Amino acid sequence: MKEYETITEISGPLVFAEVDEPIGYDEIVEIKTANGETRRGQILESSDGLVAIQVFEGTSGIDRNASVSFTGETLKMPVTEDLLGRVMDGTGQPIDGGPEIVPDSRRDIVGAAINPVSREYPEEFIQTGVSAIDGMNTLVRGQKLPIFSGSGLPHNELALQVARQATVPEEEDGEDDEGTEFAVIFGAMGITQEEANEFMNDFERTGALERSVVFMNLADDPAVERTVTPRLALTTAEYLAFDKGYHVLVILTDMTNYCEALREIGAAREEVPGRRGYPGYMYTDLAQLYERAGRIEGREGSVTQIPILTMPGDDDTHPIPDLTGYITEGQIYVDRDLNSQGIQPPVNVLPSLSRLMDDGIGEGLTRADHADVSDQMYAAYAEGEDLRDLVNIVGREALSDRDNRYLDFADRFEAEFVDQGFDTNRSIDQSLGIGWDLLSTLPKEELNRIDEELIEQYYTDEDDQESEQEAGATAD
Repeated sequence: MKEYETITEISGPLVFAEVDEPIGYDEIVEIKTANGETRRGQILESSDGLVAIQVFEGTSGIDRNASVSFTGETLKMPVTEDLLGRVMDGTGQPIDGGPEIVPDSRRDIVGAAINPVSREYPEEFIQTGVSAIDGMNTLVRGQKLPIFSGSGLPHNELALQVARQATVPEEEDGEDDEGTEFAVIFGAMGITQEEANEFMNDFERTGALERSVVFMNLADDPAVERTVTPRLALTTAEYLAFDKGYHVLVILTDMTNYCEALREIGAAREEVPGRRGYPGYMYTDLAQLYERAGRIEGREGSVTQIPILTMPGDDDTHPIPDLTGYITEGQIYVDRDLNSQGIQPPVNVLPSLSRLMDDGIGEGLTRADHADVSDQMYAAYAEGEDLRDLVNIVGREALSDRDNRYLDFADRFEAEFVDQGFDTNRSIDQSLGIGWDLLSTLPKEELNRIDEELIEQYYTDEDDQESEQEAGATAD
């Protein structure tokens, strides 16, 4: 490798150096400081005679006397099935004290775009064990379904719950897809040491680490490293999915920290800022990450993404959630008001959406049951929410018996369906059973979104419910 001692400027996380040969974009660079320390960087911009290098370990301690060497290679992730159960830092180096990784292959972290013709349509259900997701906003293999949250809300707890509970249910032909064929890739960007400890303690306590690969970029790590962490995680996911046949769930938190790193790098490059100071190319950059989810025809595995982002000021018109919403197939909203009421997880199902839900919730009667129950509960809960505003003005006494039933439904929906705790794992049958119990509190004539055959099969009036409860108490 040819060495240069031609550093002209150091600005934030960037180092600028003069060169006399063509240097490739994204090429890996080694920088040797005056005290002999070696740091890695990546070419961010290359033009005639000058390159801009983003330094992964930060530029502190680098001066103009440092030497720069170009490797001629882009950043690659060493991949192997043995990565399951391992914990890496934000640059892909093991930090768990385990043995050295012996890779089967080294893959470019940028990845290869999936040919749209080769994409298989996502339509197979992933059970998260969370009723508000499984019942109302179903996650499908190959989907990208972000969680929109706010500062101080328990999105990390929800992410951990999904990570340890998510399974691929048994196929209708009797083949069992559970077990070792399901893996979780967890990419953390800019989180605190306390959050990192919480994640690791939960993974180890529940045994979820055995089927997981964890990438940790902490808040005191260089911001530039955050631009690499999700790409390392997704490269590992693609290898496990498309080479080894795993169904892989990728959880990326926090995408807001990732976008802040993009803004910091853009400011150091003196780029013309876009909305609220973020780079104009942030939409393209996010799409490069999110669009790596999917299924490929002829391959067994799949890559499903749950990116998590904290909306600054709980503003969903902020550029980060706004652009994310354009790219992904829906969103799960973590609500501050529900959280203040002690509801766990505090998922607000009304603004939440899964655009692929209808294609991933089963076939035949099961599909109709799920779709109809979900639609009816949405309608009933929305009406109950509207009536809450009216109650604040006129009081419950001024409402009709029908309106009071909808108010009671909204209260019970939050208390019984949404509020399940972060340690409860419900099957989809259990979630739908709770849904039918709640819908049975409404008059039959109000269930105008459910097939009559299903009403006859599952609807139980209040007298039947009371006698069942009394019989159960007597048996106890």
